Amino acid sequence: MRADSPLAGRRIWLVGIGGAGLSAYGLLADAWGAEVGGWDRNETPYLAAVRAAGLEVRVSPEPEVPAGWEVFVSSAYPSVAGRPRAELLAELVSLRESIVVAGAHGKTTTAAMIAFALRETGGDPSWIVGGEVPQLGANAGAGGGWLVVEGDESDRSVAALRPRIAVVTNVGLDHHSEFASQEEVAALFDEWLAQVPEVVRGWELAPVEFDLLVPGEHNRRNAAAALAALELAGAERAEAATALVRFEGVGRRFELVGEARGISVYDDYAHNPAKVAAAIATARARAEGRVLVLFQPHLYSRTRHVGAELGRELAAADVVAVADVYPAREQPIDGVSGKLVVDAIVDARPGFVPGWTPELGDAVRFLAGRARPGDLVLTLGAGDVDRAARRVLAELEA
Repeated sequence: MRADSPLAGRRIWLVGIGGAGLSAYGLLADAWGAEVGGWDRNETPYLAAVRAAGLEVRVSPEPEVPAGWEVFVSSAYPSVAGRPRAELLAELVSLRESIVVAGAHGKTTTAAMIAFALRETGGDPSWIVGGEVPQLGANAGAGGGWLVVEGDESDRSVAALRPRIAVVTNVGLDHHSEFASQEEVAALFDEWLAQVPEVVRGWELAPVEFDLLVPGEHNRRNAAAALAALELAGAERAEAATALVRFEGVGRRFELVGEARGISVYDDYAHNPAKVAAAIATARARAEGRVLVLFQPHLYSRTRHVGAELGRELAAADVVAVADVYPAREQPIDGVSGKLVVDAIVDARPGFVPGWTPELGDAVRFLAGRARPGDLVLTLGAGDVDRAARRVLAELEA
């Protein structure tokens, strides 16, 4: 066992261990001395690293919670008894000098940039990020230095975190079932930041001027926020900047999945209007030919509130297929489906004919059948659309 084992003697059971968040919490808690296990309803890519670390994993249709464990529960399983996952994160943050990254857009990439640069400059960080970072090897890691994590405003749990350094990349209304306005989101962040010793507000910073491996103006802004946090953490600016130049990105953030027949296929986590706009703009700058987009709306509440904005941003693509809403933790809302986004595209661009393809398989075939050499195909969304890019490639190769 590590000498630094603040969770030694604890038995922690995670309901929803296959998710991006809880899988990372579990890996870090294990590295810090706890016995960790968990249950999930589905197999996920994150479980490979969890099993490789030796954690007990159960996958079954109904929740499994053995006796004698502390239970922390993902927001995806609110009916299961236990403490919210946010309480575990707050405890982890309290155990180290920490940097918490929050905001409507860019927090995963910015947190990954900070962790990578700290490691490259000898900082030996621990980290928890909400995506796969190939250069870090996993979405969680345990070092002896700063702990870098993401904070989540979707359930207001970021307010319980007490880091040394806080980064807010930007403020936007992205969780309509929790907040009534952007002003309410801003108030939450203001109250939280007032209790943090060192603060970085990303919108106050100019984008970095040096070249990055990750494309897009939004990533230049993410890098500016990361650089400011790294300086506050004691990194020398020139060394930190050199490390950021080498950062290759996070999985599902404009990730090249492959090429076939002269057609490149990218995948991106974009699920709100600002992220969709940034992804399409990046694709437009990268593509030799047309930009073809498959979009899966995420959450009924978000689709109801920003369906028109999503349609306006998607109308910038040359070909668009829209799948039905991925519900995640929500129940259906009468009258809300992906068709709202389709109608908004038509309203924004009269005469344009998007594909209304509720099933992902139909959307894949719609795009693959229209793509031609030089085109760029882009799959967008935060649900199971993450499987679609490889299906598009298979269709193109066939």
